[in-house]
Amino acid sequence: MIIAKLNNYRQSPRKVRLVTDLIKGKMVEAALNHLSLLSKRAADPIIKLLNTGIANAKNNFQLEKEVLYVKEITVDGGVTLHRRMPRARGSAGKINKRTSHITLVLAAKEVAAKEVKALKLAKVAKVAKAPKKAKVASK
Repeated sequence: MIIAKLNNYRQSPRKVRLVTDLIKGKMVEAALNHLSLLSKRAADPIIKLLNTGIANAKNNFQLEKEVLYVKEITVDGGVTLHRRMPRARGSAGKINKRTSHITLVLAAKEVAAKEVKALKLAKVAKVAKAPKKAKVASK
């Protein structure tokens, strides 16, 4: 298990969970693609966290990106900053500025080394077989 953490991210856990629930159980490549197209503010820090987890897997466990998937991602509440806003008749309204602690757990799918090489070769072949533009003969 590969673990990456992001502590004290200044957005409420409720909003961050909307983004993290989308990538639970997905392969890392699919999760990155999904997050890159998402318009939520929490998507960018989660992409960075995912890339950190991938780097941890590569450096510490010699695992390739193609075999990793998001096993678990949890969002817990962090420290809440309490602020006050002046209100009518000398009173004050409470403002809670919430923070989040995000924990990402990556795991490797049980894929044989031959299949990983086949996946890489398929990617290379797909790029090499890109269709070339046909020349149109003019009259």
